[in-house]
Amino acid sequence: MEGNLNYAIEGNKKESRGALVVLEGLDRSGKSSQCSRLVSYLEGHGISAELWRFPDRTTDVGQMISAYLTNASQLDDHTIHLFFSANRWEKRSLMETKLKTGTTLIVDRYSYSGVAFSAAKGLDIEWCKAPEIGLLAPDLVAYLDISPEKASERGGYGGERYEKLDFQKKVAESFKDLHDASWKVVDACQPIEDVEEQLQEIVLNCVTGCQNGKPLSLLWSK
Repeated sequence: MEGNLNYAIEGNKKESRGALVVLEGLDRSGKSSQCSRLVSYLEGHGISAELWRFPDRTTDVGQMISAYLTNASQLDDHTIHLFFSANRWEKRSLMETKLKTGTTLIVDRYSYSGVAFSAAKGLDIEWCKAPEIGLLAPDLVAYLDISPEKASERGGYGGERYEKLDFQKKVAESFKDLHDASWKVVDACQPIEDVEEQLQEIVLNCVTGCQNGKPLSLLWSK
């Protein structure tokens, strides 16, 4: 398990801000449902919150990614990895603005998915991380832990390019190499309500820390 190599952005050490919360996990682990529930929960507590998803398929780069994921186009593995990274860079400036003005972002997938999925294809993990360096580091990564076999039994599985059991097993191994101090692992095989309750507690604690002046930091910077 590697160290947490995120570095603080200077001059932001005392300011209240929103939290950058990322939900990660295998396909069909329940991320999207829990992200929506978290936003509703935070708003119910008077906390400004937004739901973000990567890839963001509304951008120009995102539309090319969408075509690839639905098997409507073919791209080299290195090329599509850089497209995924570019899609996150498209949103970086807006992300920082939102956080600094007090909005908490609940993000469905982030750089960790990009690296894990590409590494599962056989790409070098350090090469995969390189274009992500300098993006904002999450304050919390909630990893919804489920076995690839259990995930494959859930409804809708297999609809997109990466939803193949053997491939998801490789993705699960890649995720293990990315765990750091910002990660909290939640058993996604529990009843939905139990997962929701655990996420609410750890996310609310994270939001409170950011409101109390935790500095923004950068992902995998040296």
